[in-house]
Amino acid sequence: MTEEYAKDVEGVRGVKSEMKVIVEPRGRSLGEVVDDASVTAQVKSALLTHRSTSALKTKVVTRDGVVILSGEARNRAEKDLVTKFASDIHGVKSVVNNMEVKE
Repeated sequence: MTEEYAKDVEGVRGVKSEMKVIVEPRGRSLGEVVDDASVTAQVKSALLTHRSTSALKTKVVTRDGVVILSGEARNRAEKDLVTKFASDIHGVKSVVNNMEVKE
């Protein structure tokens, strides 16, 4: 449309448009960021309240509802329990558990 408007200006004999349209990837909304932060807090809280899990040795990151866990687990049972706690939180789409078992 800009090119058409320019042509309509009195005295303009020609228009050479060098405009480019750049589409940037959609950023995350504030609501999405808050939702992920809420999920992370709820997972951490669940780990803190259960004595069979260590919230201090478990790193929790949430991105678009996907919870990514890392850190150390004392055994396979703890790793599985952390996965279950994270999966049970409302808003979690999936869980990726990258925790290392230190037996």
